[in-house]
Amino acid sequence: MKHYLFFIAQNYSFEILRPLQQQIKANGDQVLWFVYGNAVNLDLFNADEKYTQDAASAVEFNPLASFVPGNIIPNFIPGIKVQVFHGFEWKKKGHFVIRDCFDLYCTQGPLFTDKFKQLANKHPYFDVVETGWPKLDPLFKTQAMQVNCPELPCILFAPTFSPALTSAPDLFEEIVHLSHQKDWQWLVKFHPKMDKYWVEQFKQAAHAKLQIVEDAAISPVLHAADVILSDTSSIITEFMLLSKPAVTYKNAQPEPELIDFTNPKKLAEKIELALNADEEQITRINQYTARMHPYQDGLSSSRILAAVDDILQNGKQAPKKKPLNLVRNFKMRKKLGYWK
Repeated sequence: MKHYLFFIAQNYSFEILRPLQQQIKANGDQVLWFVYGNAVNLDLFNADEKYTQDAASAVEFNPLASFVPGNIIPNFIPGIKVQVFHGFEWKKKGHFVIRDCFDLYCTQGPLFTDKFKQLANKHPYFDVVETGWPKLDPLFKTQAMQVNCPELPCILFAPTFSPALTSAPDLFEEIVHLSHQKDWQWLVKFHPKMDKYWVEQFKQAAHAKLQIVEDAAISPVLHAADVILSDTSSIITEFMLLSKPAVTYKNAQPEPELIDFTNPKKLAEKIELALNADEEQITRINQYTARMHPYQDGLSSSRILAAVDDILQNGKQAPKKKPLNLVRNFKMRKKLGYWK
């Protein structure tokens, strides 16, 4: 029986890693979740999921590999360290930063694969394998969530949390106004790190046609909406994988597949444009998502495990060992209280 560790620090990790867990268990193997920090809601664990907050227990579990949707993992945990990413945020600062923690990067699609292979030439101590993203394995099989007014066109507002990029402050008044004026169903889904002030503002303004989504799972929400409204968030790509249009406010790098705008008063006009998207727009969307995540077979988790097995059997292709990363690992040992 093979042992695998999930190293998590945020609640969004559950939806990313559970498809991978399902495949591991289907293979007859075991998973232990190692919770780092205090941002994870432990109530979100299912009864059949094993987790620990104790570093010694994670080490004693002796995993063959650890899967990480975040940026770091301590080097004292046994096994190879695998980056599986927490989104498609290639436009955000830090997405392509190499932190000397990982043996293997499992990339979502060609855009990411090409960039990380270039980085591997400069930092020749990790392998890069294009596998697809485990979170999306169930995307095409998920049923839409129930909305308050299913007969109306449905717009999902899903802003990023980053203060420099979030559209929530600028669009709040216009969204509330349109929710009363237009026959549209609004869904509002916040990132777990969203500023609590704006979460509360939207909750106070909520009504039948302005519905706040509390559920952690995003796939049913994506299926329910006809259009997404966001800014510079990875959820835009997830939504467009369903061949549906995205409206963005001040996107960091607005591209032809996005309906971008910079004046909040133009919001209604842009939503109307998206609701009536033509075939040319949908074609641009599909061409974009093919670069981001070409896999719609629900088998990304299987490809990730196959990539790990290949390293375990044949070793890494990378010619050098990872740097010791002494300062970061000392800080993590101190935070986790592990000195063995």
